[in-house]
Amino acid sequence: MLDIIVSVLTRTIIAGTPLLLATLGEIVTERAGILNLGMEGLMASGAVTAFIVTFTTGSPWLGLAAAILVGMLLSSIHGFVCIGLRANQVVSGLALTMLGLGISGLWGKPYIGRPLPVRMPRLSIPGISDGPVLGKMLFNHDWYVYLSVLIGILIWFLVKNTRLGITLRSVGENPQAAEAQGISVNKVKYLAVMSGGGLAGMAGAFLSTAYSGSWNEGMVAGRGWIVIALTIFSLWQPAMAFLGAYLFGGIFVMQYMLQPLGISPNILSMLPYISTLLVLFIYGLSASGKRRMNAPATLGEPYVRGER
Repeated sequence: MLDIIVSVLTRTIIAGTPLLLATLGEIVTERAGILNLGMEGLMASGAVTAFIVTFTTGSPWLGLAAAILVGMLLSSIHGFVCIGLRANQVVSGLALTMLGLGISGLWGKPYIGRPLPVRMPRLSIPGISDGPVLGKMLFNHDWYVYLSVLIGILIWFLVKNTRLGITLRSVGENPQAAEAQGISVNKVKYLAVMSGGGLAGMAGAFLSTAYSGSWNEGMVAGRGWIVIALTIFSLWQPAMAFLGAYLFGGIFVMQYMLQPLGISPNILSMLPYISTLLVLFIYGLSASGKRRMNAPATLGEPYVRGER
């Protein structure tokens, strides 16, 4: 029984890692007042880029760097459309999703079904990683898992306890006041959007170079849309993102745990999305308006410099 519990918790951490990375990225982006619905496309682009670079160079670290770069470049397009042109953020985000999925399908076509010769290495601590419980559960993962935790702690600290975090939050809450204090609102928004895109690319890189070790079109499997819900679930708080990501990671794991019971695979594949709708439904009943949910006041609204 203990082995089963350890196995489930271990796989929950693994399954929750890409959700955590992408959710942290979306929190940073939305804290600056920009809604990015393109996470699915950004994750797919990051996944195919990381796979191709790793497959070609034999270095998963170069694959990770390339995925982050591609995520930042694609998200900068969204930033330009929403910040520079002040276009509708929902439409731009959906277009970014279609662009990312199209790019990933085109670039990845020659690599479908080809195994990756080398994956991201695992952290190995002599005398600890071999432990029967905590060793297997916490100290026997690839570097993405530990990087995601470190990044989460860093973002939490920056948002809560530093001037940089105050600047980010003020831009999302009251950009006019931030501008009056000499803050370059558009610069902060661009940096937030690109940072969020880089984390989404990193989440995709995990899927192809650590989680599966292969590239298949559609491997993101709707995780980008779940990230949008997890951002709301976390109340735009990086600390809460850990809970949401690992909770939904456990739901993904339950799909495979319940298969031997004879439950329809179609029903099991619906579990993450049913859970997403349930979370949004509960939030809709328990909170009246986005302010009670702690959403940034200007989320999704274009900012015009000098306008009061």
